[in-house]
Amino acid sequence: MKLLQAIRNKFPEHKYSINTKLLGDNSECAWSNLGFWSENHKSTYPQACENLAHHLAQRLNLNSKDQLLDLGCGYGASLLLWQKSYYLKNIQAVELQKQCVNLIRRNIKNIPVFCESYLNLKHIMFENKFDVILCLDSAYHSDLNSFINSACAVLNSKGRIGFHTLMLSEKWNTLTSLQKQKYSWLLKVADVKLKNLNSKEKLEQCLKKFEFRKIEIENLSKPVLYGFSDYVEQGLKENKKNVDDLKIRMTAKLCKKLFEDDFIRYVQVSAEYK
Repeated sequence: MKLLQAIRNKFPEHKYSINTKLLGDNSECAWSNLGFWSENHKSTYPQACENLAHHLAQRLNLNSKDQLLDLGCGYGASLLLWQKSYYLKNIQAVELQKQCVNLIRRNIKNIPVFCESYLNLKHIMFENKFDVILCLDSAYHSDLNSFINSACAVLNSKGRIGFHTLMLSEKWNTLTSLQKQKYSWLLKVADVKLKNLNSKEKLEQCLKKFEFRKIEIENLSKPVLYGFSDYVEQGLKENKKNVDDLKIRMTAKLCKKLFEDDFIRYVQVSAEYK
C-alpha cells in the first residue's frame, strides 16, 4: 500500500492539473493555459496567458457592466484579471478541480466559485443569468453540443459567448482512416476525443442551431500551439525524472505536431445569443 501511495503522489492531483511553477508562474492564483505568444516569443509564461485572456475578452467587448461567468477558471488568475483590467464587479466561476476551488475561495473571497462540470450549469443555483460566458483554453475537452446547450441555460438574451477549441481543417478529409486513428490516439493522451471535434462548417451549424449569430472563428494555431511548443523547447530545462515536466513536454510536442501538420487547428470562437 505504501508503494501504491508513493506512485500516486508522483502524479498530479487531477488529470487537468499542471505544475505552473515549472512553466514560470510562481503565484498562488496562477495561470494554466497554453498562452498567446508574440512573434519573437519573448513573453513570460504569465504574460502569454494574460494575452490569451485579453484576446478573448476584447473580442467579446467585455466591460465593467457585464455579468460574467468564467468556465474552467483554474487557479483563479483570470478572475483577478477581469477585476483588475476590466473593472468587473459581477463575476462568478465554475471549476471542476476541487483543489483549485478551495484555493480560490481562500484567496478571492468576493467571487462565488462552484465546483462542478460546466456541462451541468443548469443544476447550479445562480442568482442571475449572464451577459458574457467565456471559457479559456478548455472547451475542447467537451462535446460542443453539450457545452453550448449547457451555456444557453444561463446566458441572457443578446449575451455573448467566447471559447477556445480544436477544429478540423479543410485538409482533414484527405487523411486515410489509419492516419485519422493515429490522431485519435494522440489526442486521447490530452483527454481530447476526436469525435468531439468539428469542421468549421459544423461548428457554425451547431451555434446557429442554438440561435447564435455574429459568429467569428479565428485561427490561433501559430501564436498558441507553435508559441507554447517553442517556449517549452527553448525555455525550460528538462527534468526526465519529474512527471509534471514530462506532462508539459508531451503537451508541447502534441502542440507542435498539430501546428506543423495543420489538420487540426486551435481556434477562438465568439458569438452573440439570439
